[in-house]
Amino acid sequence: MSLYAFLGALEQGFVFAIMALGVYITFRVLDFPDLSVDGTFPLGAAVSAILIVKGVNPFITVAIATLAGMIAGGITALLNTKLKILNLLAGILMMIALYSINIRVMGQPTTALLGYDTIFTPFEAFGIEKYILTPILFAIILIIIAVILVWFLHTDIGLAMRATGNNMKMVKAQGVSTNRMILFGVAFSNGLVALSGALVAQSQGSADVNMGIGTIVAGLASVILGEAIIQDRTVFRAVLGVIIGSVLYRIAIAVALSFKIGALQMTPSDLNLMTSVLVTIALIFPGIRKKIGLKI
Repeated sequence: MSLYAFLGALEQGFVFAIMALGVYITFRVLDFPDLSVDGTFPLGAAVSAILIVKGVNPFITVAIATLAGMIAGGITALLNTKLKILNLLAGILMMIALYSINIRVMGQPTTALLGYDTIFTPFEAFGIEKYILTPILFAIILIIIAVILVWFLHTDIGLAMRATGNNMKMVKAQGVSTNRMILFGVAFSNGLVALSGALVAQSQGSADVNMGIGTIVAGLASVILGEAIIQDRTVFRAVLGVIIGSVLYRIAIAVALSFKIGALQMTPSDLNLMTSVLVTIALIFPGIRKKIGLKI
């Protein structure tokens, strides 16, 4: 694998780790299977892209995209908590609705950003190649978000949210509003997913209504891989595991795509197969680790 391909894998790993952290909040912290992620990811991309085309500052568009994702996540939570719709079904309904909403936002299935300023434009004046600049910026953004998330999950609200996902009946007995915790947590999660989508759109130079397909699978793969490598005894270790899992997932895909034996070579169409294999390995790894007595 070339240096260019490796840096590209790091770039993808860092930016999608932000999305994976959002998935971690719903699936692991809240125990809320949220499938609306496949819709909020392109929502963030669509909002950021269309605002950039209209002349809005790229950094402001990222903030607005994050807010849009939080609103969408909040609606998913309200469908579950107020209308008593099963959480899994609520996420599916929002995901389906967002497909049409994203097209409405952009006015078309795809919006190109070629020739427009992005968050990378101010830094390009330093003369750094974009394939080097992008992973550096994504790494900085990811570190900031990870630090904020670890801090937040140790606050009173964060502890209440973690308790809600662990034992909802006990939390209710303590007088905590579990509905409010679910609303805040799902909104926070989808805000991170939309933020990731906005950054991806500016990085690849376009937003597409179909770019969210398989997002939830990639997010879960990152979370499961991270848990297989680092046991989540603490919040810090869990967050670190998600980041490492996301990076390793993207590197594994890059290596697989560059792998060739004779006429046999992996193609992007084999991505789902590779993901299934990686997740399977990650799921059986804890059992193997326990047998050999490996502690990480």
